[in-house]
Amino acid sequence: MKGPQTLLLWAGWLLLQRGSGQPYLRLRPSPSDNLPVKDILEHPDPEYDPKEQDLDERTLRKKLGSSFDPAFMSVAAPAPGNLSSPAPPPRLRGSAPLPGELKKLELGESTSGPRMKLGKKARRKFLQWLWAYTHCPVRYTWKDLGVRFWPRYIKEGSCFAEKSCSFPEGMYCKPAKSVPKTFLRWYCQGWSRQKYCTWIPVQYPLISECKCSC
Repeated sequence: MKGPQTLLLWAGWLLLQRGSGQPYLRLRPSPSDNLPVKDILEHPDPEYDPKEQDLDERTLRKKLGSSFDPAFMSVAAPAPGNLSSPAPPPRLRGSAPLPGELKKLELGESTSGPRMKLGKKARRKFLQWLWAYTHCPVRYTWKDLGVRFWPRYIKEGSCFAEKSCSFPEGMYCKPAKSVPKTFLRWYCQGWSRQKYCTWIPVQYPLISECKCSC
């Protein structure tokens, strides 16, 4: 699947600051089916962590401004009961409303025999079963990005791909759309005591829609 291009956070050991050993944080275009974002490799030296005075919530909220989205980001660790919202089991997926294209689906057509007629009740039950089998909801899980991101916690989406979503089997739920959320990233330049660190805005893409595809 060739998904829409979106900015993905990418951190690696490919480019190092001379003398500092801290990897650059890179932004690059990448297909949406590469989501969710892989874990970022961080330099283990705590010298590159923000200090207590750098984590003033009022200051950081002002810096992030209207980009702060409490539905998808949290300053404090989410309560244990809110850690994740898993995808419903297949038999319950049909509780979502039927999409328009499915309601218009012509049933009973056959190229090798007479047309089969379905009653209204049988048609509705079949469409509900088909939607339950092929529906691809987004599964959300809270993820800890670490102290070098603010807010630290992000509600990240993923697609339920443990089982095939097609009949016959062969297709799976995959990312179809994503939305960027702006976070603050603690970024350091230089080395040792001469380094300069500050918060910079970065876009973090989140899966917003999953579809059954090859």
